[in-house]
Amino acid sequence: MLSRNSTYPISAAISVVIQDGAVLLVRRANPPDAGRWAFPGGKIEPGETIHQAAVRELYEETGLDATPRHIFTAVDVFDRDQDGGLRQHFILIAVLCTASAGSVELGSDALDARWFKPEEIGTTTLATSFQVAEVAFEGIALNGSL
Repeated sequence: MLSRNSTYPISAAISVVIQDGAVLLVRRANPPDAGRWAFPGGKIEPGETIHQAAVRELYEETGLDATPRHIFTAVDVFDRDQDGGLRQHFILIAVLCTASAGSVELGSDALDARWFKPEEIGTTTLATSFQVAEVAFEGIALNGSL
């Protein structure tokens, strides 16, 4: 059931960057899921392609330039209020990207950024956003086959 303030789903691109067998995640500074680890990403702007949005958001959050390689999955994320009412519905479109050499420089949307080995992702000690582990493992598998 939608609350009175609900809008249509919001499309967003997430950048899945794998380097030396590790996946880049950022700790979100803003809702939804503030404080949780997630892929760099954000809303797709009008007139912007999915690939362009993924590259732009990666740069804004980490300072890394990238080349988009492949769109490989989409994830529904529901932001709910304390009563369970739907505030927003996001559709996150995952883009496998190759980052250029360089070091991470945090933007205002990220509290932290780290490269995580596959065995670190999906553990109960790592607070992640919805389906981060599944998308990460799918990206790792795809990265090895492209």
